[in-house]
Amino acid sequence: MDQNIGKLLDNRYELLELIGVGGMAKVYKARCHRLNRLVAVKILRDDLSQDSDFRRRFYDESQAVAMLSHPNIVAVYDVSRSDDLEYIVMELIDGISLKQYMQKKGNKLNWREALHFITQIVKGLGHAHSRGIIHRDIKPHNIMVLRDGSVKVADFGIARLASAGHSTLTQETLGSVHYISPEQARGSHIDARSDLYSAGVVLYEMITGRLPFEGDSPVSVAIQHINSIPLSPRELNADVPEALERITMKAMASNVEKRYDSAASMLADLEEFRKNPSINFDYTEEDLKTSAEEEPVGAEKTQKVTVGALPRGNRAQQEKLLERLPWKRTAKPERAAEDDDDEGQGEVWPIFVAIAAILLFVVGVLYFLTGLIRPMFQTTPDYVVPNLVGKTYSEVEQDTELLGQFSIFLAENVTSEEPEGTILKQSPDAESTVKDPKTQISLTVSSGPEIIVMPSVVGQEYHKALVTLQNMGLFVPVPSYSAHEEVPTNHVISHTPLEGTQLRPGDRVDLVISTGPTEKLELVPLFIGQTKEWALNKIDLQNLKLGNVFEVWSAEIEAGIVVDQSIAAYTEVPQGTQINLQVSKGPDPNAKPPASNRRTVSVTLPPDAGQIRVTLKDGQTVIGEQTVDTALNAAVSFQVSGTGTKTYDIYFNDQFHASQSVDFNG
Repeated sequence: MDQNIGKLLDNRYELLELIGVGGMAKVYKARCHRLNRLVAVKILRDDLSQDSDFRRRFYDESQAVAMLSHPNIVAVYDVSRSDDLEYIVMELIDGISLKQYMQKKGNKLNWREALHFITQIVKGLGHAHSRGIIHRDIKPHNIMVLRDGSVKVADFGIARLASAGHSTLTQETLGSVHYISPEQARGSHIDARSDLYSAGVVLYEMITGRLPFEGDSPVSVAIQHINSIPLSPRELNADVPEALERITMKAMASNVEKRYDSAASMLADLEEFRKNPSINFDYTEEDLKTSAEEEPVGAEKTQKVTVGALPRGNRAQQEKLLERLPWKRTAKPERAAEDDDDEGQGEVWPIFVAIAAILLFVVGVLYFLTGLIRPMFQTTPDYVVPNLVGKTYSEVEQDTELLGQFSIFLAENVTSEEPEGTILKQSPDAESTVKDPKTQISLTVSSGPEIIVMPSVVGQEYHKALVTLQNMGLFVPVPSYSAHEEVPTNHVISHTPLEGTQLRPGDRVDLVISTGPTEKLELVPLFIGQTKEWALNKIDLQNLKLGNVFEVWSAEIEAGIVVDQSIAAYTEVPQGTQINLQVSKGPDPNAKPPASNRRTVSVTLPPDAGQIRVTLKDGQTVIGEQTVDTALNAAVSFQVSGTGTKTYDIYFNDQFHASQSVDFNG
């Protein structure tokens, strides 16, 4: 099992499984425990992460890419280092690469499906180019196809790092060299149009099912990008509309000046074609070819060129080659028909021409090979990068003397205590040396102190509001709670400060959370001594709930009168509380006559004592208990029975009040 599986990077990203391996990195499926979501984590190879210069450029490039936000670009969430591992955190894509998709479809796609894909690819490139970021490695392997048919371009900014790790074209770069632009193959300066060339190659492959150039080595393929013209798509697939063919060939124009000047212009043609597939563009394939003066010697319209191979064939092929040389014959040498002696000599002339053409072709190939290889060994002067940190972006932008031939682009705006517009970091570093005097210096610029605008979280569930505010860097203490008639339980009623207030990281936000509607209380009436009908009606009027009604025999209380209730009278209870009643059925006809006389113990109540509980006891035995309101009753009575003389104790609210003797013999 991979040794990284199960690791927790920065106490946040748990690596779950290995989902991909590339030349520079391994890609893992991971879980972000802070936001509880699945992500993709790309970890650099160990040998690359040991190179401090590479790590610096890796971080700078990734930070720049993290600023991109477009539906057709794989989002970068985080760039960090943990346990000596350099990694990027990206959105986890539920899909496959365009290369895998094409292979499943038999390599060639319907032109409508290809149009659907290339339009999204160019949209993503346009967004990146508008922010000064060039992909440098557009190929089907770096384009992801999602289940809904949308595509996302991946690995922005990685190509520059990859090229830094390979000084020559090797077999490892064969996958990319099929899509490389001519200027990249030469090692010349590149811009956004290089990405459009590669996008054109991707489109070519989608509609034809094959690559424009093939070769036995990366170098041979690269030379063809510089020196050859591919077969037109319609020669390989007659179903391709002519207008789409012209868009493809314009994107793949070897002369960068004849190529689309921006993703927006290419997208405009794609949109026009989508609306009208029969449209006739005002440029032709011939317009996109290099002129005779610019065209490399020996360039052939071919699908495969083997480096060092010499043109062979009949006289017609030699004549065709001559037509492509910088110079060419204006007329064939005439022979006198009547001069039979010159006939043999006339056949010698084409042989010399063919030999000269072959020699020129060899010289041409050697010339371009020399041009490709020379930069690998050529010593160029070093140029010192100026120090821009601490200056403002606007003043540096206008200071041509300071910049010289260097150019700048804004890679990232970050919050800082430094004034807005101040340059905080640069790449390459100040005082470092570079070989190209036209190197672009990427800048990290202060956007001023971080200001957090207080959002409204009123009505949000408490934990959701808490996470939102904490992720913004605000401090949220334990909330206060309050009843509310409209805001549901555990949702935010209000907060301080109010929405729109400007805050700084760490500022306090107080929340008031709802406990739901206020609980309404009802006073339980005295049901004892009342009729059953009165009690039932009163329960309904008081918003109480009738529970069980038990009927009991009573020799003293007539039938239909309430003799007991489950909750004492005058107790406050929530609306809807259930009340159980005991109702008299009258004397039990089957009861035996009393064995002794019955007496009544009458207890006088203290005036203005409010509601009290009166208990009558025979020793420790409770004979009877009633709760009454002294404002409504002056006395309360208990029925007792026995023989002889007995003494009963009277308690008010469990406090002894008095004793009363009863004579059962009298």
